Amino acid sequence: MKAFTRRLLVRLGGGLAMVWIVATFTFFLVHALPGKPGDAQYEQFIMQGLSPEVARAKVAAIYGFTSHDPLLTQYGHYLWKLLHGDLGISISYSGVPVSHVIGSALPWTVLPVLSGLLVSFLIGVTAGIVAAVRRSSRWGGLLSLSGSIVAGVPSFVLALLLALIFHTELNLLPYGDTSDVTLAPGFNLPYLTSLVQHAVLPVATYALLSYGGWLLAMKSSVVSVLGDDFILAAELRGITQRTRMRYIGRNAILPLFTVLALSLGFMFGGAILIEDIFDYPGLGNLLLQSIGNRDYPLMSGAFLLITVAIVLANILAELCYSVIDPRVRR
Repeated sequence: MKAFTRRLLVRLGGGLAMVWIVATFTFFLVHALPGKPGDAQYEQFIMQGLSPEVARAKVAAIYGFTSHDPLLTQYGHYLWKLLHGDLGISISYSGVPVSHVIGSALPWTVLPVLSGLLVSFLIGVTAGIVAAVRRSSRWGGLLSLSGSIVAGVPSFVLALLLALIFHTELNLLPYGDTSDVTLAPGFNLPYLTSLVQHAVLPVATYALLSYGGWLLAMKSSVVSVLGDDFILAAELRGITQRTRMRYIGRNAILPLFTVLALSLGFMFGGAILIEDIFDYPGLGNLLLQSIGNRDYPLMSGAFLLITVAIVLANILAELCYSVIDPRVRR
């Protein structure tokens, strides 16, 4: 237990250091861009007729500092606000706090991507076991071929193809936004049905993108486990085919749990192109809008959230693997 606690504290310390490095890099990157957003915002307030004092106060409310302060002073104010959970005020959303903007967009990324990831994991792992055990049969070859083809298709190509087939040509699924704008949001059947229908295409894209990787990884892991001595010993004891498959699956799936935990973190950054294509108002679409609108507080907050998600996923992956596989703790 002490070793686990020590390992957890070490990983958390490394994760905090990584978040600090990314926050620092983002801060200086924003200030290295031409136009200095603080100065531009200050000049815009002056043109609106505000006094210099009021303009500086409004800029300080947005960024946490004014552009007239020394750079290190601005950096100190930025870190101080981060430590208090203050990500600043959004420029493109009329003074709304960045945390509120990100919080409203976050569920529309987490729920579809998480659904697609879990569906692809279950189907891909099952198909990978079949492809490995029956790799000499026609079904095994077809499954491996399907995984290789899907794994090689770029995300934007797959998203555009699904939109073309199921929305443009067949007109089976809606496109854009999270639901029908004519429906009143609430816990009612028409609205919930519309939510599900609008989420089908993004979820299917996420699932298909991950399916090939899970299948091929599971197939490779199963093939390596099939040659282990404990499988041969179990077969000599006369175990049933069902028990044999359970032994193989439980040992072959261990490495994939690490990849699954990491995928939960990278899903925040990997949704940008797909959400843009389907016009889905998630975190990825929000990040693209913040870049286009030069909303630097919102951009920094979105980058920071993606970094925190990836760091936490790495910590979770390592800790879960040490719990699942006792050999790692030795």
